[in-house]
Amino acid sequence: SENQHRKLLIFSSAEEVKQLKSQPTDEEMLYIYSHFKQATVGDINTERPGFLDFKGKAKWDAWNALKGMAKEEAMKAYIAKVEELKGKYGI
Repeated sequence: SENQHRKLLIFSSAEEVKQLKSQPTDEEMLYIYSHFKQATVGDINTERPGFLDFKGKAKWDAWNALKGMAKEEAMKAYIAKVEELKGKYGI
């Protein structure tokens, strides 16, 4: 099905991120995290983390910024970014 195909594509790209020769920047990681969540879950469905959880808040804010983006659009942006990172960092 279309949904299964999307999941397969996105999870294979997620595996490739783990194999990059260098760690992407925090900004790049937030981009792929937020687009992965938007592509697989859709609009954010959790409360914003507490005051001292800086990393959690950054991730929440990045995902929240994509509210309303279609899953398909988020998936395409995610996969394009993974391809860009593979070119930049090697695999």
